[in-house]
Amino acid sequence: MNYNIRGQRFQVTDALRDYVEKKLSRLDKYFETPVASDINVTLSVTKGIHAVEVTIPLTGVLLRAEEKSEDMYASIDIVVDKLERQIRKHKTKVNRKFRQASSVHSLFTESTAAVGVMDEEEDELELVRTKRFALKPMDVEEAILQMNMVGHNFFVFANVDSTEVNVVYKRSDGKYGLIEQG
Repeated sequence: MNYNIRGQRFQVTDALRDYVEKKLSRLDKYFETPVASDINVTLSVTKGIHAVEVTIPLTGVLLRAEEKSEDMYASIDIVVDKLERQIRKHKTKVNRKFRQASSVHSLFTESTAAVGVMDEEEDELELVRTKRFALKPMDVEEAILQMNMVGHNFFVFANVDSTEVNVVYKRSDGKYGLIEQG
């Protein structure tokens, strides 16, 4: 794995760099071949809050996790745990599809322990509710107002300007984002 570790608003020490590389190397066991792309790690400190953001671009999937806490080392530990869970979930889905489509080689290595854990976590993916509603054409600002009015952190609407389905969402920094069809 190639690591691209950078610090925002502080200097990354050799000890911190080594810790990140050691922790992320735990993910090697999930891949049959070494990850060819660069793993991007951003470490930052804002008002005493230590944030870690890790992005791992793979073929067909982008793994990304972010964590904030009062301790940089704790943030790194939690972000690696999050990535492990994402990999196990994705691995189970991919391997199940491949087994059904007649045993094509998977991106991830087989591990009965990881598969067993995923079977327990799959209960979290149970669909418990389906909603249907007509999309009212509106502009982005009106969609944000509607989202705030119903108290949700996202809102699906028909964009009056592009006539496509869009989603507005509230970001963790309190600002808003827009997802457009691609």
